[in-house]
Amino acid sequence: MKWITREHPKIDRIACPWLIKRFIDPDAEIIYVPFEQVTSKAKELDAIPFDLPGVEYSHYADQCTFDYFLKKHQLKDVALDRMATIIRGADTDRLDIAPQAAGLSAIFLGLSQNIKNDQELLELGLKVYDGLYTWAKHLHQQKHTQAPVEQLLLDVYHKYLKVASPKKAPQWTKELKEMIQDQMDTNMSLSLQQVSDELEINAAYLSREFSKYFDNLSFGDYIRKMRIEKAMLLMETTNYLLTEIAYLTGFSDQSHFNRIFKKQTGQNPSAYRKNGKKK
Repeated sequence: MKWITREHPKIDRIACPWLIKRFIDPDAEIIYVPFEQVTSKAKELDAIPFDLPGVEYSHYADQCTFDYFLKKHQLKDVALDRMATIIRGADTDRLDIAPQAAGLSAIFLGLSQNIKNDQELLELGLKVYDGLYTWAKHLHQQKHTQAPVEQLLLDVYHKYLKVASPKKAPQWTKELKEMIQDQMDTNMSLSLQQVSDELEINAAYLSREFSKYFDNLSFGDYIRKMRIEKAMLLMETTNYLLTEIAYLTGFSDQSHFNRIFKKQTGQNPSAYRKNGKKK
């Protein structure tokens, strides 16, 4: 079976071939071509296209193509589910949803810069994902610090010393709050990677430290909270359609907006607006 996608793969377009070869079709041939040639070459070579708009194997809502492969082929494996979260976070710049996402993103961004031959990069990438699968299957609970004395010292530090000496909020938190406030007038499309680049702060560090200074929420949860608060304000002060409000607050589609709004407020946007008008 032949599978075809866009050239210059990084994360999802190497993860999906790994999944195909390891769990779906060991003899699969993976083909990389320029974006504009994928559709025509797929027909010419009788290959299945993946990870591009308009084809079956693609992104859906906040899920990436790797997620769709798992669903389509009914691959029930807790280790693959762990990998899917990491891959989704790395591939969509939502580095806050898994601690390992920033590392995976950094590894493949670096490898793609060093290795220009897509097939050579794929071969190395398969080994990287083999390692990630082994970790997700057998080692995900293992910590780097294993020695009892070291662990005891860390426990004491986190339980007593760290709590006893609260630090002043670093300068970057002020700059970040200003950046987020500026986004309130746009469609709230700010990503953790954009923030990391703008502030020149390591994305993994930013993801880890963010909740300490922003309502004890992860970056993604905080941005979603801000989006919903803006949506509520627009519903109360404008006559925009809900689809327009979803767009203005940075949601990819109406169903995604409805789901997040209900999760945050306990009711659908239409019910919220209706109840607001009754008051």
